[in-house]
Amino acid sequence: MKNIIRNSVIVLICVATLVSTAVAAAAPADQGGSMLLTLFIGFFALIVVFQLVPACLLFVGILRGLFSSKHKAEQKISNN
Repeated sequence: MKNIIRNSVIVLICVATLVSTAVAAAAPADQGGSMLLTLFIGFFALIVVFQLVPACLLFVGILRGLFSSKHKAEQKISNN
C-alpha cells in the first residue's frame, strides 16, 4: 500500500510540474500577466490535485476488492 501511495504522489508531482511549465510557456512575453491570476489558477489546480489523490486511492482499493483471490465465506445453515 505504501508503494501505491508513494508512486501516486511521484506521478502527481511530475504531472503538476509538466502542466505548470506548459502553462508558463503558453503565456505571451509582452503581456505581463497578473500574480493574482496565477495564484487563482494555482489554487484551483491544488484543489483538483488534492481531490484526485483520494479518488485514485479509492479506485485502486475498489479494484483490489473486486479482483482479490480470497475465498468466499460459506454460510452454514443450521436447522433447528
